[in-house]
Amino acid sequence: MSRPRIAFLGTGLMGAPMATNLLKAGFAVTAWNRTLSKAEALHAVGATVVPSAAVAAEIADVVITMLEGGPIVETVLFESGVVAALKPGTLVIDMSSAEPHRARAHAGRLATLGIGYLDAPVSGGTPGAKAGTLAIMAGGSEADFERATPVFAPMGRATRVGPAGSGQLAKLCNQVIVSVTMAAVAEALLLASAGGADPAAVRQALSGGFADSKILQIHGGHMLERSFIPGGPAWTIRKDGRTILAAAREFGTAMPMAERANQLFEQLCAHGGEKYDSAAVLLELERVSGKRLGTKPDRVPS
Repeated sequence: MSRPRIAFLGTGLMGAPMATNLLKAGFAVTAWNRTLSKAEALHAVGATVVPSAAVAAEIADVVITMLEGGPIVETVLFESGVVAALKPGTLVIDMSSAEPHRARAHAGRLATLGIGYLDAPVSGGTPGAKAGTLAIMAGGSEADFERATPVFAPMGRATRVGPAGSGQLAKLCNQVIVSVTMAAVAEALLLASAGGADPAAVRQALSGGFADSKILQIHGGHMLERSFIPGGPAWTIRKDGRTILAAAREFGTAMPMAERANQLFEQLCAHGGEKYDSAAVLLELERVSGKRLGTKPDRVPS
């Protein structure tokens, strides 16, 4: 059975390495990005680069979107000629982070045209995108998920979590844990430092215990080094935080921890840190507490 032809729409920090892994696995990939130069970098690894999302979609069997958020996905799919260019039987996989209700609406609109749909956002950041180890949370039919399984494999580990919209809901659950844990790690390291302990040694002591996590290891390290060059920028956590709180209102769920974490990221972005790495939530906690973690200078994006 021949491999499906893939149109990859959105080749930024996450999309470019994901598309690269598909190319390395032998898939034919046509790439498009609003900033064309970002897509043109994929020429070197075998992609066909086109100046229009609709042109990329014309011959595709599978269309993958990896865009800034739900509104942009909707614009690209339905207002730039992509859906009109698709043939019946095409599978659209939205791997962006968007709102669950929007994913459900997109699935319904595409179904009336005979086009399959999965919402399949990811977790793992740019390291996971480069390594092909992303956690992929998919919502949609079992049949569409089976069709997508070979496509997902070079990018990471995919799990179907329910019908359309469920992938985006799972991503929100992921972001609740990420945002709250990020703030908790920053608070813990500040507490250690303020109390006279060595925060780096405290982080080492916690390794392997119940408090250990990738966030403690990776982002805790960034905090100690005061390195806020983005892998995952703070504005994406703020965006997802707003969607989390909207979903909480929709479903009648109290989420005080997520709400407080979102406030911190809102404040960080308001103070000019929206393009900093999400570990920079430390800076907002330092403003609140009047304490500073270590003496190293801050490394921030130019």
